[in-house]
Amino acid sequence: MTEPLYRRIRREIEAKIHAGELVPGSRLPTENELCGQYGVSRATAQRVLNDLAAAGLAVRHRRHGTFVADVTPQINLLAFAAPEAAAKGAPGRHEVLSARTIPSADAVVPLPDTPADTAVIELVRRKFDVRDRPRSIERHVILFSAAPGVLQENLEHFVSMRYFRARGVPIDSVRVYLDPVCLDETTARLLDSEPGAPALKRRRETRTEDGTVVETVETIVRPGSAQFFVEVPFSAR
Repeated sequence: MTEPLYRRIRREIEAKIHAGELVPGSRLPTENELCGQYGVSRATAQRVLNDLAAAGLAVRHRRHGTFVADVTPQINLLAFAAPEAAAKGAPGRHEVLSARTIPSADAVVPLPDTPADTAVIELVRRKFDVRDRPRSIERHVILFSAAPGVLQENLEHFVSMRYFRARGVPIDSVRVYLDPVCLDETTARLLDSEPGAPALKRRRETRTEDGTVVETVETIVRPGSAQFFVEVPFSAR
């Protein structure tokens, strides 16, 4: 069966909210604007906004409009392994905590199958969400020979997959590991959380066509900052 138009419009707006494109407090289109944009009736537009409000994603104020509510982002775990999502980057700013070139043996995160004396670039950043609250700690370790110019980049806005693509590094696959962890004192302080609090750690390995791991990224997400889910297409036969 064809999905009702009001539901498709609602899902499009929901996706923008969860992706951070529409931040809390943002004004949503009015009923008249939805009518003009999608060619729907006023009743359909009203249902879209009312459904968003009923789901807790929006707040409606009579004579003032409809606004994005203060919600916890929802993240599809499958997107963690998608190069397209990694190349886009998530909304919010970065704070660079350290950036240096060191031997692989001294890196904060292991780079698999790399000799101990191989040069790597270590980049540690704190990610903030769109409300400027700590969201995660990111620890990148990049093979120096694959990306020698990384430290000359604007590291606050650096996205490694975008960098690799722009410089023709032949990325073949991305492997993602997810592990539950408890925050140590340093990470807890940086994330404004309590030491020992349970959190999610994501480790992403990026491999080239010959199987070389050119980057490992370890990300620890602040407890309670996001809801994670898996959604796959369903086709009734």
